[in-house]
Formats: sequence, C-alpha cells, structure tokens
Amino acid sequence: MPAFYSTWFFRRLREGFVLVPNPFNTKQISRVSLLPDDVACFVFWTKNAAPMLPYIEEWKRLPCYFQFTITPYGRDTEPLL
Repeated sequence: MPAFYSTWFFRRLREGFVLVPNPFNTKQISRVSLLPDDVACFVFWTKNAAPMLPYIEEWKRLPCYFQFTITPYGRDTEPLL
C-alpha cells in the first residue's frame, strides 16, 4: 500500500473512512472508520515507503509503524525498487 496507494490512503484518512467490499459478495460494502478514536494502530508493510515521504507530517501524527521487507534480489528481478 505505501508504494502504490499513498495518495489514496491519505485522502481516505482525511475523509475519516474507507469503503470496503466483501470479497465474496462485492455488492456488500462496509464503511470502516479511520477516525483516531476508532484506530489503535496502522501497520505499513512494504519494500518501498518512499511514496509516503511527501505525507510525513501527516503520518508522524498517526499511531503507526513500518515493517520493511528486504530481499537480496537486484534490479533485474525487482526493477521498480
């Protein structure tokens, strides 16, 4: 999510909710609160957190932490990293 959907995530965070379809019944949509009183912590797991850097002032205020995946592969295997 950090690598490809940072803009979307922070837009949703500002709105205070996200709509999530049920994977088994896509017509069933749940509204999930992203308000501070409703969220204990956000966990971001990524290989590339760089797209989140423009939002650093916003995520510094979030209860969150990052986990990074590190692999031994070169650019020939993972060209977008």
